[in-house]
Amino acid sequence: MMGPKQEAQAALFYEFSLEDHVPQGHLLRSIDRFVDLSSIRAHLADFYSHTGRPSIDPELLIRMLLVGYCFGIRSERRLCEEVHLNLAYRWFCRLDLTDRIPDHSSFSKNRHGRFRESDLLRHVFETTVARCMEEGLVGGEGFAVDASLISADVQKQNSSNPEEWAARDTDPTTAPRAVREYLDTLNDEVFGAATTVKPKFTAHADPASQWTAARKGPAFFAYSTNYLIDTDHSIIVDVDASRSNKTAEVGAMRKMLDRTEERFGVKPDWIAADTAYGASDNLVWLALKRQILPFIPVFDKGERTDGTFSRSDFTWDDENDRYICPGGKEMRHTWRTYSDPKRNAPVWKSRNYRALKSDCTGCELKAKCCPNAETRSVHRDKYEIVRDFARQCTTSEFNPKAQARRKKVEMLFAHLKRILGLGRLRLRGPCGVQDEFTLAATAQNLRKLAKLKPMERPAG
Repeated sequence: MMGPKQEAQAALFYEFSLEDHVPQGHLLRSIDRFVDLSSIRAHLADFYSHTGRPSIDPELLIRMLLVGYCFGIRSERRLCEEVHLNLAYRWFCRLDLTDRIPDHSSFSKNRHGRFRESDLLRHVFETTVARCMEEGLVGGEGFAVDASLISADVQKQNSSNPEEWAARDTDPTTAPRAVREYLDTLNDEVFGAATTVKPKFTAHADPASQWTAARKGPAFFAYSTNYLIDTDHSIIVDVDASRSNKTAEVGAMRKMLDRTEERFGVKPDWIAADTAYGASDNLVWLALKRQILPFIPVFDKGERTDGTFSRSDFTWDDENDRYICPGGKEMRHTWRTYSDPKRNAPVWKSRNYRALKSDCTGCELKAKCCPNAETRSVHRDKYEIVRDFARQCTTSEFNPKAQARRKKVEMLFAHLKRILGLGRLRLRGPCGVQDEFTLAATAQNLRKLAKLKPMERPAG
């Protein structure tokens, strides 16, 4: 028979426990074991007044932000609604059924104030990385680095060319927050001073964003999120925001490597990256200054595509400071004989090595070597010896393994955009962008901890 109609009946007393209503296999239960926010009150002690009304617990705000980034809730207004309704979110945030949810404006007030002044989000991220190290998920032997474009929260219609934007009378005291942050980072290596090339357009609302067409499609305003990961278990050991150009991304890589060694005492034996990091000065910085093996393809413009011999077809003779052409003839940077051999000793500078005209004129390979010139010349970079060392690394037996591990960074970027929903930024300015990237990286590390260190299920 049909049962009675279900109607909600109010009871005088309820016996209810959040702990009993959150499933044992819920993601937040696994994440909660690795969230240690016990130090943030001491970290923020100097940024609160000793008088006045009691403030919202900063741990509650951080826990709510972690929920939002772990589950792809991009809006803080919607995050407050979800925490109000979801029992698991309330349990993770240490809220009872009758506790009030903070207003969404509290996040902006604290983010632009004490959170940013104290660099709290960086502190939370580094605490998570330290926990990953305690769990044995960071080997510290091999790192990988890469950058990914994230669309900025601006439109092309609200932009102008750099000359028109520079001509505007911008008063730092009345300018929007994103413009003030841009003016403060004009000398920063990963923002204003990253490159002298002027973009076609500058966004009025967020001038630090980069106008780019790097995706081989319609150009747009974007920032780059830079990840430095340990390749053992894809743990993000550092994250940094930069403009979307090669110079800024290389500068972010150096900054992250130095900061990781300073904060955690970890320096990798080798690092893997793509060709964007294969410029001569960066390879010198890695191999000579930092003593790190670079498994990075060399950024080389010496390869020809017209069918003639490229520079790689010429054999370098380091002992005699010369090149040997495919025809067996030698090429020197000078054919002059000095009475003092020291005057012709190899030095660290760029040189052009040329063959004799008599050798090239009657050569059978001239049509494939220098069909439009009398003699063939080969340019040797100032730090070509370091570039040759990098080429040896990329042709070694370990390189395929290093490049396979490098792809773990790209998987993290795919997870960032598809699962966490960070395909477009919500905050503006260098500081706001850094906050978003730091929180997203923290959420990814926590989810990785929950996956690799699962909870022990009770028997039965």
